[in-house]
Amino acid sequence: MDKVCAVFGGSRGIGRAVAQLMAQKGYRLAIIARNLEVAKAAAADLGGGHLAFSCDVAKEHDVQKTFEELEKNLGPVNFLVNAAGISRDSLLVRTKTEDMISQLHTNLLGSMLTCKAAMKTMIQQQRGSIVNVGSIIGLKGNAGQSVYSASKGGLVGFSRALAKEVARRKIRVNVVAPATGNCILS
Repeated sequence: MDKVCAVFGGSRGIGRAVAQLMAQKGYRLAIIARNLEVAKAAAADLGGGHLAFSCDVAKEHDVQKTFEELEKNLGPVNFLVNAAGISRDSLLVRTKTEDMISQLHTNLLGSMLTCKAAMKTMIQQQRGSIVNVGSIIGLKGNAGQSVYSASKGGLVGFSRALAKEVARRKIRVNVVAPATGNCILS
């Protein structure tokens, strides 16, 4: 069976590094980002056989459409990486409500929607792997990042619960919590 990996947020940063590693391991990749041209460039850098898609993970219709297209062109997804994320750092009292909503929708709801879409195929296959990219900030918190911390902390709880829901179907769900060099933790 083909090894197909969908990397949401795969055009830069951690997502791009994961995509490079998965390509080296023989996966056919779907590089997904909001900006299609950037996603195409990232996919082209990996060599042949990889495709690029544009998707706003905060929109369920976009996510569903993206999964339909990528599975039509690459085959069933058996590995999902959720690396799409945004940060709008600010003290809570200065944070605009629309910035709160966009962080929660992209960082938490987006991963929920992509996992939900991937589950359909993974349950049928009775196998699959999901890696959600969180942050150490979601575990420890950081001044000026309360909303970002909430979104990434929610991702940890979601991932743990989903792992318990689908373990008997031989689907693994993990969350990684990298630290960034520019944050100070207590």
